[in-house]
Amino acid sequence: MLEISPLLVVVIVVALVFDFTNGAHDTANAIATVVSTKVLSPGRAVMMAALLNLIGAFIGTHVAQTIGSGIVHPEMIKGCQALTLAGLCGAISWNLLTWYLGLPSSSSHAIIGGLIGATLTYRGSEALNFSSIFQKILMPLVLSPLGGFVAGYLMMLALSWMVCNAHPRKVNQAFRKLQILSSALMATSHGTNDAQKTMGIITLALFVGHQIPDMTVPFWVQLSCALAMAMGTAIGGWKIIKTMGHKIFHLEAVHGFSAETSAAGVISVASLFGAPISTTHVISAAILGVGSSKRLSAVRWGIAGRMVTAWLLTIPAAGAVAAVCFKLLWLLGLVD
Repeated sequence: MLEISPLLVVVIVVALVFDFTNGAHDTANAIATVVSTKVLSPGRAVMMAALLNLIGAFIGTHVAQTIGSGIVHPEMIKGCQALTLAGLCGAISWNLLTWYLGLPSSSSHAIIGGLIGATLTYRGSEALNFSSIFQKILMPLVLSPLGGFVAGYLMMLALSWMVCNAHPRKVNQAFRKLQILSSALMATSHGTNDAQKTMGIITLALFVGHQIPDMTVPFWVQLSCALAMAMGTAIGGWKIIKTMGHKIFHLEAVHGFSAETSAAGVISVASLFGAPISTTHVISAAILGVGSSKRLSAVRWGIAGRMVTAWLLTIPAAGAVAAVCFKLLWLLGLVD
């Protein structure tokens, strides 16, 4: 039996803490609209999201493979557990700050920025997998919000045309029921993408620590990450729910259905191709697209501007914190 170092244990625990904060931070992705339209009570919505996040986490490992070997070259950082620990610290710090401020920023950007910042501090740019970062991470992170916006805009236009002659009361009643389904799809797709990011981090840590021969995700890693995210989801991020559900655009049931269904579709396609996109960006952009289909003035663009600012700052901010954390671990003699 291989000996497990105390530092590796710390890395795994911190990674699960990140997964927990990710679930708490991103609960709003799945349930903000269904709560704001009063289709489900906050308690029932959170429990539904937690269960479906748990289920979604077991659907594939493509995103985990991208996080584990698509940002850094694993063989170039082998033996350096402090790198993954510093990257996680940078991501968690940013998640907690934006959670406190109620800003729906990206946990995906945070962990990617953390890994990049720690890697640059340890081995420099040659340890980064630039081709994969560009193709599987940066391009999807940029294109996925655009996809969410366009999908939300077009779906809302199509639904408006389909129900234009129906009685508004009947339309609202029908979509209140349908929104439960769309919210469930959103929660499941969130699990398929976001929980896998932490799976990739732990798998990378195990490989770097000589505990596994390759970057295949062990089952116990899948299970622990799924449970951590589900528990975090059960805690909920109520400030972010308020921002997404009320401050961007005044949502009705049909709007919530359009935004959630559009976002779930974009996220599911990205997960299929192993792209670790930001579920926060996609659902936020879908809400903006749905609101814009009514009229541009219906969207509170000032709130949207604050969100975009947080998005742009996430990778460099998390990377900077991770670099500082790595230096501290170095000074403590924990860097091999």
